[in-house]
Amino acid sequence: MADVLSDIRIRPLTEGDREAALAVINTAARWYQEFLPAEEYHDPEMTQDDWAKEAERLRWYGAFAPDALLGVMGLEYVKDVALLRHAYVLPDRQRHGIGSLLRTYIERQIRGVGRIVVGTYTGNYKAREALEAAGYALSADPEAVLRAYYDIPEDRLQSSVTYEKEIG
Repeated sequence: MADVLSDIRIRPLTEGDREAALAVINTAARWYQEFLPAEEYHDPEMTQDDWAKEAERLRWYGAFAPDALLGVMGLEYVKDVALLRHAYVLPDRQRHGIGSLLRTYIERQIRGVGRIVVGTYTGNYKAREALEAAGYALSADPEAVLRAYYDIPEDRLQSSVTYEKEIG
């Protein structure tokens, strides 16, 4: 596995990476149909306009193999926390450490806050397991955290949880 990760390079995404990033996001998000109610599942998960709006609020990062973008994640500062947002890895590259590498890289970029918050769907056991393995703890009151730091539709808020990690 180390050999696979040694070829991965992480860098901020640019406007020129938008199409590749949307392909990663929308391909990886298709598995949501396994646990989201039909009325909450969207395909595509993110549109060109969604990307542009998110890019105004957060910084996008990508994990690149020599020939392709494999994963994306965003970093957004809200009030007194850093939010890790929109974490996606291509399905055939999941469970190989790419998401962890990307998350760790972004965590090292965080400045000026003492806590990281990550929201995910309650049914997204893949993300939840990865967050717990990385030292994140389920928030005591996920709904309050979501309302304080996120601007998401009510249906998605009701089907989501948050995890937190203190940073030094």
